Amino acid sequence: QVQLVESGGGLVQAGGSLRLSCEASGLSFSSFKIAWFRRAPGKEREFVAVLWSGTTNYADSVKGRTTISRDNAKNTTYLQMDSLKPEDTAVYYCAARHFTKTGRPWDYWGQGTQVTVSS
Repeated sequence: QVQLVESGGGLVQAGGSLRLSCEASGLSFSSFKIAWFRRAPGKEREFVAVLWSGTTNYADSVKGRTTISRDNAKNTTYLQMDSLKPEDTAVYYCAARHFTKTGRPWDYWGQGTQVTVSS
């Protein structure tokens, strides 16, 4: 059974930092792309970042303030977020998809971790 478990969310003041983690189990982690998404209150879910084969891609809204990384030995993907803004407030989700399924829907999702940035 595949599981993705996010952690690291919390309440932080504007300008602060958080590091989110996504630990995966039940899959061959090194063969899966892991991406981060977020859903802000009253808004649609949006893409945040993805890392695969040394290549990263970030949403414009977080570019320059966010770093995605992964540790295949720990089956974990990280999202380091700096210079946080109130508009970064959202539930953050990680998602996994086999690397051969480019363009297909993400297969697995975590339960989400809340990030709240106060002004």
